[in-house]
Amino acid sequence: MGDYRASFERSLTDPDQFWREAAGAVTWRRAPEQVLDASNAPFYRWFPDATLNTSENALDRHVQAGHGDRLALVHDSPVTGTQTSLTYAELLDQVARFAGALRALGVEKGDRVIVYLPMVAEAVIAMLACARLGAVHSVVFGGFAPAELAARIDDARPTVVVTASCGVEVARVIEYKPLVDRAIDLASHKPNHCVVLQRPQVRASLQPGRDVDWATVLAEAEPAGPVAVKATDPLYILYTSGTTAKPKGVVRDNGGHAVALTWSMANIYDIGPGDVWWTASDVGWVVGHSYIVYAPLLVGATSVMYEGKPVGTPDAGAFWRVIADHGVTALFTAPTALRAIKKEDPQGSFLEKYDVSSLRTLFLAGERLDPDTWEWATDRLDVPVIDHWWQTETGWPIVANPVGIELLPVKPGSPTVPLPGWDVQVLGTDGKPVEAGADGAIVVKLPMPPGSLPTLWNDDERFVSSYMSAFEGYYLTGDGGRIDEDGYVYVMGRTDDVINVAGHRLSTGGMEEVLAGHPDVAECAVIGVADAMKGQVPRGFVVLKSGVDRDEETLRAELVQLVRDQIGAVASLKDVAVVVGLPKTRSGKILRKTMRGIADGLDEPVPGTIENAAVLDDLRPVLRRS
Repeated sequence: MGDYRASFERSLTDPDQFWREAAGAVTWRRAPEQVLDASNAPFYRWFPDATLNTSENALDRHVQAGHGDRLALVHDSPVTGTQTSLTYAELLDQVARFAGALRALGVEKGDRVIVYLPMVAEAVIAMLACARLGAVHSVVFGGFAPAELAARIDDARPTVVVTASCGVEVARVIEYKPLVDRAIDLASHKPNHCVVLQRPQVRASLQPGRDVDWATVLAEAEPAGPVAVKATDPLYILYTSGTTAKPKGVVRDNGGHAVALTWSMANIYDIGPGDVWWTASDVGWVVGHSYIVYAPLLVGATSVMYEGKPVGTPDAGAFWRVIADHGVTALFTAPTALRAIKKEDPQGSFLEKYDVSSLRTLFLAGERLDPDTWEWATDRLDVPVIDHWWQTETGWPIVANPVGIELLPVKPGSPTVPLPGWDVQVLGTDGKPVEAGADGAIVVKLPMPPGSLPTLWNDDERFVSSYMSAFEGYYLTGDGGRIDEDGYVYVMGRTDDVINVAGHRLSTGGMEEVLAGHPDVAECAVIGVADAMKGQVPRGFVVLKSGVDRDEETLRAELVQLVRDQIGAVASLKDVAVVVGLPKTRSGKILRKTMRGIADGLDEPVPGTIENAAVLDDLRPVLRRS
């Protein structure tokens, strides 16, 4: 595999030298002499003797190099009908001022700040301002339910909460301030202050003594310079979404994070200074942290931030309009977004209205990319469509087609190969590697590369029990799959999405792949439900493409036969329901666990990130029927 193979093997045989070279792209206050501290495994620490500031790397160094006039951030908001652009110099000025405002409110190095904002430029400013002070930000999806926000306040114990008066959706305005007030009432820990961004759609009432107006504190602030922190100091805490137990706070360090993200932009995404990079995600998700805020700014690119939807703002051509308006070089989004566009516009007719010739590459992650969606996007865009796989915990991709090193042949259904630094293996239940092509648990041999989580916030014990204890010496990804004879990885879904049908272990992801291949299906989910005779049986749920009008009984029979033909009668898929939609988290993941619980008759709590309660209301009677 040419350059890729050489780079990958060098990263595993000589990781010290590999990551020392990568660290050369970062501006350090004190350059690292030691690359990896492995003395307290599995608590590995990268660049333990180095110091830096992440905000300085994202902003100051570009301005000091004479690139202050280059566009740093473009905020495109079809829901409010506004577009705003900030150069590196302008963004630096606002970040330094807001850092000064936070300092005036008592925030110092090591303190935590919760950021509860919609997709506005101020979210980026707040995150970078925290990094500038050496404070630890914890971004929570705007609109998250008060009880879940309260749990995060109690776990992170923030000095300040930064919020807005409202978020703006396609058909409604969501007032944020009452949600924050309720969360603080519920929380045991009380933050000293709330900074409130007043948006024109709604003005929030401020509580005297605690709440302050964003514009006021910014106008009064003295700009703050970047504070040097240890490479091993935390940059942020990101709570994994959808949890109903005690929140699990993934920690990201400063040094390893900066090195890994800088390396990834050049080598995975082939993006550098002056390129226009658009991650159509939310800052509340790890993709937003890594690839809306930090990575593009670390390499001097322009980051597009989008406050809208793939469809409905105003139509299924929304993404193509953004690419055309801003000359987007590469787009990164979730397969769910592509499936939504494909559902509304199966022929891709909206593409003809826009000049998308600037687009070099489309990257997809967040859900497994089914071959049908890959083929649809490839045929219509005529650019490489790159599936890749990673997790909140890893911070950057584990498996991808490394465009910046070498564009490898695509195998639809596979996110391609392990990236340098990631020693990916598939283990059986006995903890031993399985043969090529055999299914098992996907793991990463320790140590994981820079940028991955060093631990969980204030919970080393849970870090070990959650990730490091299933197979000694390995990080448990929680996903199952296989690696073929060419080294390509196939991720078939969470290991709890493997069902046991009369003694046969079957992947629901494999069945979803078959259903998604039907020409009338826009998206689908398969879950395993309890069955007295067989232990578990699969049930399928499909959403049809826009304009498709089929006799449901005939369609269900076709889908059942497809699975029978491609997987076999052993799959026992006999029940496929046509539904109007599937419940999802804000990051686009289908809530399969919630669906399973409802189907099994449990009073399944719904994660606070879900926006589409109507979808679940429609689905509940279908799920609960015997």
